[in-house]
Amino acid sequence: MTRLQARDLIFDALADIAPEVNREDVDDDVDLTEQLDLDSMDYLTWMIAISEATGRDIPQRDVARFLTVEGVVGYLTEGVIA
Repeated sequence: MTRLQARDLIFDALADIAPEVNREDVDDDVDLTEQLDLDSMDYLTWMIAISEATGRDIPQRDVARFLTVEGVVGYLTEGVIA
């Protein structure tokens, strides 16, 4: 998966829970829950959507990497999820 594909997947999953989000307005290095005012259920729903889109479980130990777009892009492009 390329960085662009990962970013598209991230925002496609996010569109279902926060359709008003403009991906160009999101700072890739800032906590998404703060930027987008996501509550814990929104965050969990978003992570589940990414897991389903990639066909892989996201272990609890990796959840912290999902706080920022850059963290998720790195996670997805490192081969952890193909």
